[in-house]
Amino acid sequence: MFASLRSRLWLTYLLLSGVILGVVTLSLLIFLARNPRLAREAETNLVFAANAIQRERLSIPTGAGLDEIQAAAERAEEVLGVRVAVINPDGEVIADSQQDSQPAIPAGLQALRGQGGGQGPGPLPAEVAEFTDAEGQVWLYNLRGSGNRYNLLVATQRPSSPFLDVLTDDFFAPIIRAGLIALVLSILLGAWIARSISAPLQDMSAAAKQIAEGQRGHVRPEGPREVRALAQSLNEMSEQVHSSRQSQRDFVANVSHELKTPLTSIQGFAQAILDGTAKSGAALQQAAKVIYDEAGRMHRLVLELLELARLDAGGGSLKRESVDLPVLLRALAAKFAPLATDAGVELHTELAGLPALSADGDRLVQVFTNLVENAIKHTPQGGVVSIAAARRAGAAHITVADSGPGIPAEEAARVFERFYQLDKARAAGPDRGVGLGLPIARQIVEAHGGTLTLEIQPGQGSRFIVRLPLGGAS
Repeated sequence: MFASLRSRLWLTYLLLSGVILGVVTLSLLIFLARNPRLAREAETNLVFAANAIQRERLSIPTGAGLDEIQAAAERAEEVLGVRVAVINPDGEVIADSQQDSQPAIPAGLQALRGQGGGQGPGPLPAEVAEFTDAEGQVWLYNLRGSGNRYNLLVATQRPSSPFLDVLTDDFFAPIIRAGLIALVLSILLGAWIARSISAPLQDMSAAAKQIAEGQRGHVRPEGPREVRALAQSLNEMSEQVHSSRQSQRDFVANVSHELKTPLTSIQGFAQAILDGTAKSGAALQQAAKVIYDEAGRMHRLVLELLELARLDAGGGSLKRESVDLPVLLRALAAKFAPLATDAGVELHTELAGLPALSADGDRLVQVFTNLVENAIKHTPQGGVVSIAAARRAGAAHITVADSGPGIPAEEAARVFERFYQLDKARAAGPDRGVGLGLPIARQIVEAHGGTLTLEIQPGQGSRFIVRLPLGGAS
């Protein structure tokens, strides 16, 4: 019955409200049972009786015997309706008007009140104190001087109200009604609070099931701050899971497409050789060349996929060593100088002095090879490709820019997607890429603690900027 969070929260609030009201009710009952109003009335009457005895001066003849003193105490009780006791200077009770019907008065009360001590009677205070007899009854008492060598104790039992009288007290009924109203309001408030917490959690549970079924789950953030934060996190996770699944589907589709084209070419030319369609030496040579080129393209694709998988899994470990970036970039520029000359492109370098960088030199060569090769390929004859390096804000900034037509703004955000190819019309050939170079380059740069970004200026070329922290990964 109470398996759900909502019911348990509601039950918790109900029990908490019940406990609080129960404690308040019990405290009220104890307070009313002691009835301080009756106690104050009894104290007032006691002081009045003590004053009357002191004014009238209890008649105790000098040299009277104990029987006479006892008789005087009993007469005073008959007149005033209070217990009267006579105490000698030593604190001993020598007469008690209720000695036959009540337990004896404890000795030493005079000393407890700070009076006597064998010095004779004196002006005793009018405050009311308490003592407990042998049967546990609580008495209110007051000590007064009698005008001779004795002191008088005037006492009355502390009043208490029976429990049934408390329940019928006029003051108790409205308290009960107020408690019942408070209990009903607590139940309603507890149900509302429980629903405000459980309803968003139920929505999140339903959204999680949708995500598990491959759908895009969404939860409207509502409820307490912590629940809203949880809902927002779930929505972000849903978007990431959806994007990941879409990337996986695109990945499978792209890999299938990239493998299908070379496999079709290989199968077609192999069939031509088998069925004798390619008979001449030139035809056989052409068929063998196509098969070789497409097999090489498939080999590069498989190697790049393995490389990307290792980087994704964190297995592409870096072999860090001290790398002189200007020397590395100059060697790279010398390597691509013949390719730039054949393409009619000028290759410029502007390399400022940089401190040694702790990095994997071979991996960085792979990154800059991809960037420079792409820049040369997309720069028309007479254009310029520049490689620049400088130190900025504690990091090395390496820029590879070209003067080609640039990348359209609507496609700039996708150049780092896997298998995305800007020039889709480029004819198939041994040098045609598969759209994995830039994603791999970005993974390598990020593994060094840096960033790889693109700045576009349509019609004025593209600028790829590599930022690497000096001294190693940040």
